[in-house]
Amino acid sequence: MEAFIDHFLASLPNGGIYASVALALVVIYQATHHINFAQGEMAVFSTYVAWMLIEAGLGYWAAFALTLALSFALGMAIQYFVLRPLNNAPKLSIVVTSIGLLMIFHGLAGWVFGHTLKAFPSPFPSDAWYGSPNMSAHAVGAVFVTMVAVVVLFLFFRLTKVGLAIRAAAYNPDSASLVGISVGAMLMLGWGLAAALGAVAGMMAAPVVYLSPEMMGGVLLYAFAGAVLGGISSPIGAVVGGMLVGIVESLASVYLVGTEFKLTVALVIIVGVLLVRPWGLFGKPVVRRV
Repeated sequence: MEAFIDHFLASLPNGGIYASVALALVVIYQATHHINFAQGEMAVFSTYVAWMLIEAGLGYWAAFALTLALSFALGMAIQYFVLRPLNNAPKLSIVVTSIGLLMIFHGLAGWVFGHTLKAFPSPFPSDAWYGSPNMSAHAVGAVFVTMVAVVVLFLFFRLTKVGLAIRAAAYNPDSASLVGISVGAMLMLGWGLAAALGAVAGMMAAPVVYLSPEMMGGVLLYAFAGAVLGGISSPIGAVVGGMLVGIVESLASVYLVGTEFKLTVALVIIVGVLLVRPWGLFGKPVVRRV
């Protein structure tokens, strides 16, 4: 039983990272009704930017804040310059563009920063009082930072006029534009927020898995499984789904499939949910008249 509790607690930091990336996927899906397959690679590139700033002598939290701002601007720029011209293009064009962005960011990170593993510092001292034998100080701090980011984003969408405008533009862009909401600007903000949230996940994951261009490949798959499990249209579902996937992945790799095949857990979750409950745990079935 003690070993089970240890594995359960060890799964929470990964679950928090999956939850933040899943939420970023849901934010973009709500705004565009498309999945951003480049989300993980964008997060990796942002984490490299943070690493570069820290290596240049900037303090961790100053680099953290500057990286979020740069990632936000990058997300907005991608939506404006790359995706906005494709507004009236077939849906497959958006998917191919997203995959193209994945390859571009992956190759760019390797070309600029190299493919060797790099140590990324943690802002949480290893001997901090909140650490324990079951959860390291970084694990506790990473969960806390991720949950703070999730709560702030949730309150932003629920309580601010800009957040409500983004939701309105995503739900019904035609009606939103009729009441004076700039749908294009809201899409840019949605992409910027998703990019910043992905950067948080990357900076929290890097001290554990080490920084490399391949760092977020598996994370994106687990995050996508969490988004599907919770409901691709539900921000709360993305958080809950990401945490559940982190727990299931950790326990399954120990008691069922082993670490070599743990990626299959995400695939099984995705296929199982799509077969049994395609709208996820917190999503709602969509009925269209044809």
